[in-house]
Amino acid sequence: MSVAATTPRFKANVHEALHDLRLQGALPHARNFIGRRADAAARLPEFDALRDSARAIKDHTLAHLDLYLEAYEKKVVEAGGHVHYARDSDEAVAVILGICKARDAKVVTKGKSMISEEIGLNAALEREGINAVETDLGEYVIQLRGEAPSHIIAPAIHVSRDDIEADFRRAHRDLAPDRDLSQPEQLLGEARAILRDRFLSADIGLTGANFLVAETGTSIIVTNEGNGDLTQILPKVHVVLASLEKITPTLNDVAQILRVLARSATGQDMSVYTTLSTGPRRPGDPDGPEEYHVVLLDNGRSATLGGPFAEMLRCIRCGACMNHCPVYHAVGGHAYGWVYPGPMGAVLTPLLIGVAEGGNLPNASTFCGRCEAVCPMRIPLPKLMRIWREREFARGLTSPFARAAIRLWAFFASRPTLYGLAVEPAMRLLARIGRRRGRFAWLPFAGGWTRGRDFPAPQGATFQSRWRAKSGATR
Repeated sequence: MSVAATTPRFKANVHEALHDLRLQGALPHARNFIGRRADAAARLPEFDALRDSARAIKDHTLAHLDLYLEAYEKKVVEAGGHVHYARDSDEAVAVILGICKARDAKVVTKGKSMISEEIGLNAALEREGINAVETDLGEYVIQLRGEAPSHIIAPAIHVSRDDIEADFRRAHRDLAPDRDLSQPEQLLGEARAILRDRFLSADIGLTGANFLVAETGTSIIVTNEGNGDLTQILPKVHVVLASLEKITPTLNDVAQILRVLARSATGQDMSVYTTLSTGPRRPGDPDGPEEYHVVLLDNGRSATLGGPFAEMLRCIRCGACMNHCPVYHAVGGHAYGWVYPGPMGAVLTPLLIGVAEGGNLPNASTFCGRCEAVCPMRIPLPKLMRIWREREFARGLTSPFARAAIRLWAFFASRPTLYGLAVEPAMRLLARIGRRRGRFAWLPFAGGWTRGRDFPAPQGATFQSRWRAKSGATR
């Protein structure tokens, strides 16, 4: 029941994205995060040491995940809550629908949750006649548009202010048609007024979780709007939907990871709100839900433990990798065709839906290494994408032309003398032909490159010949 993927048509998605003028006008906003992250890191001398500590915390947790899950469940139950384990998307949806039906729920307000996107929760609720209302402003905008998020922390980054005004005028028909929506503050005020009624009428509030604390049974969300607080405080039932790897041993461990999370995501020292919830309302509490449920989704995570992709489970969904990715900057998030875009999606998507469906994504990388360089959890994303490329090739999923080209290259690359004899004359020929213009508008077998840019003509001697001249080495 998870969201249908269009990743098999990734190349077509890319073509459409590159020719979408409105999208291309909006995408440069993603680059704003780059400078903010650099400034925030520079203000904290121990930033890199904290990254090392955060990596160690997650590695330790994942190595003992079964024990921490048991400890977390025990604490949630002691606090009066309920823990539900779901092996896959269908089970997670069934658990949440069961909670809704037990309360005869008609309205569910939602904080931002990528896991709910992963399992296709909104569509499942709507099929049962339950109104699912996104309360994060960006999520609310794209829900009105019938779209999926295009970024994991800025889901509407592909939408312009004019688009939002048009969407609000279309969706909020009971408001005065001549109202002024020319400023962002006015758009925000209108959304706040509309959503306030939804908060007050909700039967159930559902949030994701940035962290689940085994020490206390606490769920933690970080937001900049406060919508998550209203989502979990006002309704009678609070449901936390999270994946298994969100478990963190102690509150002190969370405090360390929080110091790199917002700095990596948005360039803030801390998010505006960091909200901790532990169980339902207790006697004497002024507010809070009557029921507290945690739905823990596996969906392939446990099978990843101990394998070559286990490091991906350290991901804290900060979005830094896509903020710095030149491919994401060119095509946006929707081109990736499923829930998780950018470099992290290029690794995570094949894990969750299979390399046959998601195998195109690991090829959408220049391997420039910027994603790994800025990842707060030091996930070696290029290495993991390379493993997926190898598996795609081994299963015969790449095109026959690509496989033949790689085999031809491998034949020469494994024979250095033959490689030099073939490459050096070819480079001299290209250099002579391209000497006048310094570039080629077309080359055989390079149409994928030259359709969008010229190919620079070789200049000077090859690296191998220069190396031999410098070192005196022979072939």
